[in-house]
Amino acid sequence: MHIFDIERARNETPGCKKLLHFNNAGAALMPEPVITSLLEYTKLEAVTGGYEAQEREEDKLANTYRAGARLLNCQPQEIAFIESATRAWDMAFYSIPFKEGDWIITGMSEYESNYLAFLQVARHKGLHIEVIPNDEYGQLSLQALKDKINPAVKLIAITQVPTNGGLVNPAEEIGKIAKTAGILYLLDACQAAGQIDLDVNKLNCDFLSFTGRKFIRGPRGTGMLYVCSKIAEELEPPLIDLKAATWTSKNQFSLSSGTQRFEQWEVNCSAKIGLGVAIDYALSWGMKNIEKRVIYLAQHLRDTLSDIKNITLRDLGLKKCGIVTFSINGMKPGQLKQALAQKNISISVSSKRYTRLDMEARSLDELCRASVHYYNTEDEIKCFAEQVAALI
Repeated sequence: MHIFDIERARNETPGCKKLLHFNNAGAALMPEPVITSLLEYTKLEAVTGGYEAQEREEDKLANTYRAGARLLNCQPQEIAFIESATRAWDMAFYSIPFKEGDWIITGMSEYESNYLAFLQVARHKGLHIEVIPNDEYGQLSLQALKDKINPAVKLIAITQVPTNGGLVNPAEEIGKIAKTAGILYLLDACQAAGQIDLDVNKLNCDFLSFTGRKFIRGPRGTGMLYVCSKIAEELEPPLIDLKAATWTSKNQFSLSSGTQRFEQWEVNCSAKIGLGVAIDYALSWGMKNIEKRVIYLAQHLRDTLSDIKNITLRDLGLKKCGIVTFSINGMKPGQLKQALAQKNISISVSSKRYTRLDMEARSLDELCRASVHYYNTEDEIKCFAEQVAALI
């Protein structure tokens, strides 16, 4: 097992003293530096005013773009700060100039919000949605994807880490296929960022979105959008304001340069700074180190749960991440979640509506979802398993 300063990680995470938190795929526990940044900026606003505080902390606000660029190995001007991962994804998707007959290719594990957008645009513009089947491991079939490539395909849109399982889709290999075919590639990294080392150059994606509240350990109401600089200049956002564009004459406007044309002017500045601090904090641990730690803990949790009678593990894929899903004979996920909450243990429930294609194909309605992060411990996994076994 690799060396990881777990004592420091837990000391800098106040929530670890209060509960056993296995809901990091919902919202992870924020570390002290993030909490401090939020409080300090809010106090500054209280005594100086909102505009004045923003002017004073201009460099901290700018750091969020620099931090995002370091996380994804891109340029700061290719990063936009958006209020959520869903809205970040939307701003990219709805800017693509689809026309009747275009194809959107996606996968079986695509998230509800994304698929709703596919359906809406398909209804209004006459698009075709092509869902690529899974391979024998439960991840998107690369061969089936290659077989479906044709001149009508406008976009490949994939979720790297689905909400309802440990699966990690082969995002880099998908990116190579998209690049070779000259097709736009939109990657939802909402649950990948912060637990998996990401590099947009290796991923070959044109767009990438993620949230701050999950494995990045930032505040809620934060998200980021990466758009390749060449692509950004060719696209017009679906919504614009005075951050995204400039009113140049009575009947004319010009769009802002770079990916920040996808932003809006009014933002939560304390949250924006907090996201930058959260990313810097993650990078200080090293994303490769975090990824190794999370994968190790998740596999340890799977192995431990597999020894408990009446539990069935439900994770798919060749490569698995920090999200562990399972079902229990004779107990609904909501019952387990509620019972564990009374013992200060946090998990979540994955419902069929969130990933309808995948869940229906597997005849599943709900799953228990336990998601670990690097500040969790082997002792917590042991305690969790004992409590679950006792409840069963």
